[in-house]
Amino acid sequence: MSELKNHELIEKTEYEGVRYELRPARRPDLSPVEKIHNAWIFLDNPKQFNSYTTQMVKDVILSLRRASADRSVNCIVFTAVGDKAFCTGGNTKEYAEYYSGNPQEYMQYMRLFNDMVTTLLMVDKPVICRVNGMRIAGGQEIGMACDFTIASDMARFGQAGPKHGSAPVGGSTDFLDLYVGIERAMYSGVMCETWSAYEALNLGLISEVVPVLKVDGKLVPNPLVVTDRFLENGQVVYGRSKTGDELAQGKALLARGAIDLAPLDDAVERHAGKLLLTFPNCTLMTIQQLRKKKLLWWHQNAESNRQWLGQNMMTEARAGFRAFNEGTKETGREIDFVALRQALADGAPWTEDLRVSISPMAKKG
Repeated sequence: MSELKNHELIEKTEYEGVRYELRPARRPDLSPVEKIHNAWIFLDNPKQFNSYTTQMVKDVILSLRRASADRSVNCIVFTAVGDKAFCTGGNTKEYAEYYSGNPQEYMQYMRLFNDMVTTLLMVDKPVICRVNGMRIAGGQEIGMACDFTIASDMARFGQAGPKHGSAPVGGSTDFLDLYVGIERAMYSGVMCETWSAYEALNLGLISEVVPVLKVDGKLVPNPLVVTDRFLENGQVVYGRSKTGDELAQGKALLARGAIDLAPLDDAVERHAGKLLLTFPNCTLMTIQQLRKKKLLWWHQNAESNRQWLGQNMMTEARAGFRAFNEGTKETGREIDFVALRQALADGAPWTEDLRVSISPMAKKG
């Protein structure tokens, strides 16, 4: 055989805020396979809940393309470092300190973000999202661009845009209703109330939930949520957060335990092993055809959404991201929404004085 061609655009092996690992592929019984790998791509910014910086977005794109072109790769596992968060979206410090008030710069950033989502939707390997913690805001969007999701049962899922000055138009308004229906997507996108991993499983958002808390050497389900299926006041409460004494007891149990992500890793490997035992071309064709539903809406809206997000950096995003970045536990990290609506009702223009008057620091003063 003649020398194989290299189809990567850029050969890069060192990334900033992103880790790339080739791990031996395993069969569903977890026995290793020679010559075949799974490519594990980690967001590596745990101190900021694995929020992605501009450079990280670029390196995710390059690492996805690297895995896509690697003939030995069975599938891609897209995940993150630590046990607190898969991803909480874009880096709000960078947003607040560089992009707020700079729509032309933010539109360039969103060009990169859009390319990351498009790459996830078009990569030539199946993509498993391994959710090791919170999957919120832009993290939810890039997670839904993946083909499968397997989550720690300590994870939570949801949006944050309307609470922090943005809208979930980096994928959630395109994808979320395909998973959970228009009514639930509407509520999640607007109200920004999160779902537990069990609720996400019940809604069809994810494929599998894995307990990862060990207490006295034994795995126990997330003690902060209801994991029994029963009715309360005519409604199913499975997966909902506990309250009152039950919540206090759950927190006490959580404090006694330790997170062990090995069961999550094993579940991901078993899922990847099932993919291994299929015809690769037929599998890719199946995945690509199902991805078309996401791609249809994504391609229709991504460019106009990018333009809107850029212009929004002059008004609500500027106020929201600055509030989150500059606020504290004492002041809170959200603006005074009532004061904003009152000012707008009086016809107030978006000025720096308006932003300051509704900021958390104004409440402190």
